[in-house]
Amino acid sequence: MLSLPFGRKAETVMGHKITEPRLTLMAIWLVFLYVGLPLLVVTGLMDLAMQLFFGVCTGVWCLA
Repeated sequence: MLSLPFGRKAETVMGHKITEPRLTLMAIWLVFLYVGLPLLVVTGLMDLAMQLFFGVCTGVWCLA
């Protein structure tokens, strides 16, 4: 028998096979929205504070 993602075995309900769990585009979008976006905002504010307080630019935009 093939192993399914997340260690779940295939289930059958009234003769119909339940689809296996999978990563969807909506899940990827929500991870970015709830984890990636706040992380970008916090690190951007840290870069701005570093530039204002110490005069040292540490952001990616300073490499140009």
